[in-house]
Amino acid sequence: MPSVATSHRLTAATGLHRGDRAYQQDQVEIIVHQRVAGCVLAVVADGMGGKSGGRKAADQVLLTSRQIFDRYVPSDEDAGEMLRQVVNESHLMIKLTAITAEEEPHSTVAAFLVSKDLRCDVVHAGDSRVYHFRGPEMLGRTIDHSFVQRLVDEGKITEDAANTHPQSNLLTGCLGTQADPPVALWHIERLSPGDSVMACSDGLWHYFTPKEIGAILHALPPREAAEMLVSKARQRARGGGDNLSLALVRVDALG
Repeated sequence: MPSVATSHRLTAATGLHRGDRAYQQDQVEIIVHQRVAGCVLAVVADGMGGKSGGRKAADQVLLTSRQIFDRYVPSDEDAGEMLRQVVNESHLMIKLTAITAEEEPHSTVAAFLVSKDLRCDVVHAGDSRVYHFRGPEMLGRTIDHSFVQRLVDEGKITEDAANTHPQSNLLTGCLGTQADPPVALWHIERLSPGDSVMACSDGLWHYFTPKEIGAILHALPPREAAEMLVSKARQRARGGGDNLSLALVRVDALG
């Protein structure tokens, strides 16, 4: 079978740090499709609930994502529906885990799927985010399911004030709660060379403006960019930082 020539390649990196917390409850992974070249799924999960409950919840998101992505047939199935399944099945599995645990495990999810034709589909629940940059410019990002985001939407506080609000950690939707999780889907028709897509937990994005993130992603290759973002977030946390994680994929032109 002849190979199909492509004019691009994907480069990727992840970053993960415990921050100043006693436990690591973030989990992150970039999964390459076993049967379809150029098809990748990036997942960030920020677990909450007791010392082991949050980690169990985040682990469950990654395990479920791997299983669903492994079964996914890009030529026959809708990417958005696959991501919807990731959210709903992860939610159910976390709730089942909670039955056997004393803690109340919950998790956010922020995930994106890049197809071999450079379509990109995004899903999130909670306050972990996905950003899309073209060069250094942000073209879009997910909107948090959080109390302070609701205040911003209602015009009661500014985006800047949201970052320092005392209730900035209150979520209005995530996985593992009694309520059904929000399934917020976003479709990017086609990525271009120079585009970057990044999923990250609030332990990372909390310390940066979109302009700062864009400048770093544009100036450095993904591995170095991930290291720089983690390092700067740690400096800015001044000893009070949350777990932080990121998954980054960039489209590079060939030749």
